[in-house]
Order: sequence, then C-alpha cells, then structure tokens
Amino acid sequence: MGARVIKILVGWTLGLCLVCWRRTCRYRVVNDPRSRLRARGTPYIYSLPHAHQVAAVFVNDESRGRLAAMVSRSRDGDLLVPSLTLRGVKVARGSTRKHGRDKGGRTAAMALGDLLMQGIPVLFAVDGPRGPRNHVNRGVADLARRAHAPILPTVVLPSRRWILAKTWDRFQIPQPFCTLSLIFADPIVARDGEGSEALRERVAEAMNELERRYDPVEAARALGD
Repeated sequence: MGARVIKILVGWTLGLCLVCWRRTCRYRVVNDPRSRLRARGTPYIYSLPHAHQVAAVFVNDESRGRLAAMVSRSRDGDLLVPSLTLRGVKVARGSTRKHGRDKGGRTAAMALGDLLMQGIPVLFAVDGPRGPRNHVNRGVADLARRAHAPILPTVVLPSRRWILAKTWDRFQIPQPFCTLSLIFADPIVARDGEGSEALRERVAEAMNELERRYDPVEAARALGD
C-alpha cells in the first residue's frame, strides 16, 4: 500500500474520530456578531490562530456547505482535510512559503474570495502554515479588501486541551468532554483608502488582545518565543 493511500486512510480515520469526539464536548460563544451580519447578508472572515484549527472545526455551527477554509498543501493539511469535509467545510488547498515561493496560495485565495462574494463565510488561519507563531500574514487583509468582507478576530479555547509543545505554533487539541469557548473581538472593516498592511496590523492587535485576555499563559509564551 502506497504512502499516499496510507495518509488518506489515516486522515479519514482521524476525521471520523474527531466527529465522534466533538459530540462529547459543549461549547459557548462570547461577543458573537454573526447574527447581525447574517441578517444583512454580509459574508465574513474568521481570523484565528493556526493552533486553534481543530477546536474551530469542533465548534463550526455554520450550515453545511456554508463555510470555506484554506488548508496548506502539507502533511498536516492532508490530515485536516477529511475532518473539515465531514463537518461540511469547503476546502481550498494552498499556501505561500518562505522566500515568496507560492504553493497554490494565490489560486486558493482567489477561490475563497469568490466564495465570500457568494455569501459563504471563510475560515482563515492567519499565522499559517509555517508561522512565525501569532504573526498575522497579509493574506487575510488582502482577502477582506477584495471581497469587502469584515474580519472577525477569533479564538477557540478548550477548557481542557493537549498542547503539542514541540510544534512551531504549540498546536492545541481539545480533550474529550471539555467546553469550547468561541470568542470574538469586534468585527474589523477596511477603512476608506486603508491598505492591506494597515488593516493587517489592526487584525494582529485585536488577535493579540484576545489571547492576552482569555489565554494569558499562552500569550506570555508567544511573547517569549
């Protein structure tokens, strides 16, 4: 059996396990702006840390087929895709790596922009796929400006979790029977004449403040990295 087939089987097995795992968890929402945006028919972008992706899949409460996400063309991305698919998330594969070498990121970003303009919210891991940890990349700002979509700075924090301390982002996995907190800062909308870099900086400030307020131990570790 080839390595690719094994990887696919592992990914789908993990995805099925996560679906069952998620049913043991509860979740709560803090400062949720989405009902107002949905009532106006405004699509939006979830801006969250790469380390919170599994928790974000757990708490996805968008209607099936009404959420999209960019996933890197990496081994970690291959393992995540089945879980997203089983949770009804549309997946665009791609990422940009060091030295500007594009790995399908531009094509994936274009696809996400098209979905946003069709009214489908997008999930964006802003410091992925390679970090540095907690550094908001410009892609989320470019996407928001192109689609005229508000950005929702978001963290998803399990009451009990495993943290993979040797990964670059200290990747987090919710433990069974935990409570997951889906926490939003106020929506961020591009101002008239505002460039992507200025918008990116505002998103980074909001993301850092969320972590400092709700996850201070991990916020302190990020400052020490």
